[in-house]
Amino acid sequence: MQLRIVDNLDAIPAKDWNVLAGDSNPFLAHEFLSALEHHQCVGEKYGWLPRHIVVYQNDLLVGAVPLYLKDNSYGELVFDWAWADAYQRAGLRYYPKAVVAIPYTPATGPRLLLHPSADAEQVSQLLIDAALELSHELELSSLHWLFPNATDTARLQARGFLLRKGVQFHWQNHAYRDFDDFLARFTAQKRKKLKRERRRVVEQGIELRTIHGHEASEQEWEIAHRFYASTFDRKSGTATLSLGFFREIGRTMGDRVVLVFAYDKGRPVACAINLRGRDALYGRHWGCNAEYHSLHFEACYYQGIEYCIRQGLQLFEPGAQGEHKISRGFLPTTTWSAHWIANPQFRTAIADYLQREERAMVDYADELCEHSPYRADAFASASDSP
Repeated sequence: MQLRIVDNLDAIPAKDWNVLAGDSNPFLAHEFLSALEHHQCVGEKYGWLPRHIVVYQNDLLVGAVPLYLKDNSYGELVFDWAWADAYQRAGLRYYPKAVVAIPYTPATGPRLLLHPSADAEQVSQLLIDAALELSHELELSSLHWLFPNATDTARLQARGFLLRKGVQFHWQNHAYRDFDDFLARFTAQKRKKLKRERRRVVEQGIELRTIHGHEASEQEWEIAHRFYASTFDRKSGTATLSLGFFREIGRTMGDRVVLVFAYDKGRPVACAINLRGRDALYGRHWGCNAEYHSLHFEACYYQGIEYCIRQGLQLFEPGAQGEHKISRGFLPTTTWSAHWIANPQFRTAIADYLQREERAMVDYADELCEHSPYRADAFASASDSP
């Protein structure tokens, strides 16, 4: 086994990386991660310094971890600002730290990328050891694995990482024939409300069109990016993804990029940007240039649900947060992150905090489930339960 740390994903052939990444999660694709680097969406400007760990057995790439050094907590969607403040008040340095993550992307997936022929346990432990060793060598305050899947979460917990529980809202496809079949599982009141929202979009004269990344023209990408950036402008945020980045993934990822455009009298007024994997659709960004009743719900949720039903996708993750998603068919779903804290005193304090936070998250999810729009008998059979 030979370990390497690379600060440029182009040092790894795309075909070798993608054998490890698989096709279930589009954000792990070499095309996505390298495009972030090509267009300075990560790097010194935004404080995401690539330090990807790779493992070779002879000349075969058998394992990898997408790791970044961070001098801030922006774009992680697992919020540790309070931890950083506590370090500062104690006269300690929280930054730099390391994260194993997909920048700006709160989507659960593998974080220990393994070749199908590799000894999964051996290579996984080697990658975890390498990430910890790098953190020690650089005297980092902490190492964070964000949104790992269940298998990786269990491996990290076994190595002593502290687990942090989160909640998102996901939609599952129960072999729906069409959108009406999906709505048939709702209570009458919730179904009526959702139909009214969709009707209002039609009554405003809005037309919607779904295309894939390679089908979008240069002008359409300019429009999509303008809408994306406008959302950050309104919220005083930072639009870290450039037009060049979107054009590149549209070209290199093709039908794994899904755009929903909204038109008012033929003029584009909104756009939702999604990515898709083998079995799932991921809502990522949205922007609109005027106020239209219920258009956000239509473009970001209902069009995505219809797309999943047509394409046979099993899961729709529309992004982080948003309790309003529940009444539209997205139910609370657990997410995880795993944390190594170098300072023993802070590790103890953070462990205590995470235990209390997890109990609160369980109560929060239970309370939200009481507001489910589905009928009590909507998923009567065991194989059809959400």
